[in-house]
Amino acid sequence: MISLSLAEIASIVGGRQHDIPDDGRRVTGPVVADSRAVCPGALFVAFAGDRADGHDFAAGAVEAGAVAVLAARPVGVPAIVVDDVVAALGALARAVVERLGTTVVGLTGSAGKTSTKDLIAQLLQRTGPTVWPEGNLNNEIGLPLTALRADETTRHLVLEMGARGVGHIRYLAGLTPPRIGVVLNVGSAHIGEFGGREQIALAKGELVEELPAAEDGGVAVLNADDPYVRAMVPRTKARTILFGEAADAAVRAENVRITESGQPSFTLHTPSGCSDVTMRLYGEHHVSNALAAAAVAHELGMSVDEIATALSEAGTLSRWRMEVTERADGVTVVNDAYNANPESMRAALRALVAMGAAAKAKGGRTWAVLGEMAELGGESLAEHDAVGRLVVRLNVSKLVAVGGREAAWLDMGAKNEGSWGEESVHVSDARAAVDLLRSELRPGDVVLVKASRSVGLERVAAALLDDGGIAGAEGAAGAEGGAASR
Repeated sequence: MISLSLAEIASIVGGRQHDIPDDGRRVTGPVVADSRAVCPGALFVAFAGDRADGHDFAAGAVEAGAVAVLAARPVGVPAIVVDDVVAALGALARAVVERLGTTVVGLTGSAGKTSTKDLIAQLLQRTGPTVWPEGNLNNEIGLPLTALRADETTRHLVLEMGARGVGHIRYLAGLTPPRIGVVLNVGSAHIGEFGGREQIALAKGELVEELPAAEDGGVAVLNADDPYVRAMVPRTKARTILFGEAADAAVRAENVRITESGQPSFTLHTPSGCSDVTMRLYGEHHVSNALAAAAVAHELGMSVDEIATALSEAGTLSRWRMEVTERADGVTVVNDAYNANPESMRAALRALVAMGAAAKAKGGRTWAVLGEMAELGGESLAEHDAVGRLVVRLNVSKLVAVGGREAAWLDMGAKNEGSWGEESVHVSDARAAVDLLRSELRPGDVVLVKASRSVGLERVAAALLDDGGIAGAEGAAGAEGGAASR
């Protein structure tokens, strides 16, 4: 963060200073919400969470070098006390971003936000210092914490914006006003919370409504292949750039194909020319993500050849998103267990089929180890049944449905679709799935592991790659969960 005195911070957030002997002391380090991440010069933000209260760690944070604590009550160490810590953090982020004047890129969508954010970041950092969130820090806490990592050297600030309902993205865009806004798609993720796809489109479109007008530099990057997103054009005063495979998309892909290893290859067309791309990422769904990133990079001055090279070299920055690992015995494990919704589940299954085509020709098999897709409301039964049926239609060799009622629906869909018997099995939990896989996997098999984050199926992938088994995987997952809950 830029250097600010405690008096300046208190004024920005409307806070009261407590136990501060010198309000001229300056915050020169990061703003953090995890006391383990404190370093000299930091500002520690104390949140009262469901599992822990950050106020209990205030003294330790100051002892570790924090200049002060942003808190909801006095904590016995230097603190700026506010009525609402979340709102104060947002106000601080807004003030810092306004002072910096860096180019802010905001993106949203029902699926692919984190992967696309990682692609945009990898492209833009080639042109100058770029800050982006680790993982999917995309809410009213994660977004300002990311923005506060920017300083005077930051040229681009890339921010992912999620929503649990109408009004959330408008709030986030108000904290860190973007000049460029990207809407990837409108799907059925969280449809149970929103109440329908039209409501999801209403919420996602808030991003383009908050952009500056075209004459002030505002740019809306919209998916031409998604009718809900294309329909957002009249909702913005910003200049519009369409991306996709549609003929009228300014940034589009042609000659899309999948390599034997399951990686997409295509010809990238932009207003300034075309160039060929072969990605390191797995699955055809990354073509759309790549086009969104290319549109942003082109707008910010990268040439088409620079963009194509960067896309071809880009990797996965965030954990458990199509992480592909080949074991010594030739079994390939695809860990895509960070989250799941119907759209991302279908994309992952198609990627599995593409990756497994060569393996099946040599006697290998494809395995789909799937769990619940959460927050689908009244659509849950139909969507899980449809995914189970898709597994059969795509000719995936084996389905392992893991969990309770929703997993049973996956299994039921597969068995009702065709003459599947032992090809589909329903198991109760991750341990049972690992036991089954260990007894049946053979060299050349490709295993996809995917479910909503709450299911914790990353333990299955970890166990298959860890000689320590499921117990070791649980320990690893717990450590990551602690880090991700900051």
